[in-house]
Amino acid sequence: MAFSIPGVSISAPLPPIPPAPAATAPTVDPVGSPSVSPSGAPGVSAPDTGLNFGESLSNAMERLGALHENADTLATKVATGELKNPHEYLMAAQEASITTQAAVAVRNKALEAFNEIMRMPL
Repeated sequence: MAFSIPGVSISAPLPPIPPAPAATAPTVDPVGSPSVSPSGAPGVSAPDTGLNFGESLSNAMERLGALHENADTLATKVATGELKNPHEYLMAAQEASITTQAAVAVRNKALEAFNEIMRMPL
């Protein structure tokens, strides 16, 4: 099949369109409730990561604190002349700043979601 557009000519054949994957319906147990796992796929269980949300959040805050401590230590070393390359401090300070901004954005989104849930009628 050849196409003709003013100024452009394409004569290569088009590749065939692959068939769409078959849709699978959720299975229904004898009681009548669908057997859908948290992962969204029927009959497939979500992997156990070993960390819950609180632990993940706590670990993230500890890493954020460590980034700020590192930036503060490097700032002191730059001020006292121990650190010969001030770019190391600038990189650490920028990393801590960007990470803090991301954490604040996540917190704000979580608060917005919570407030939206609280406004829902019962």
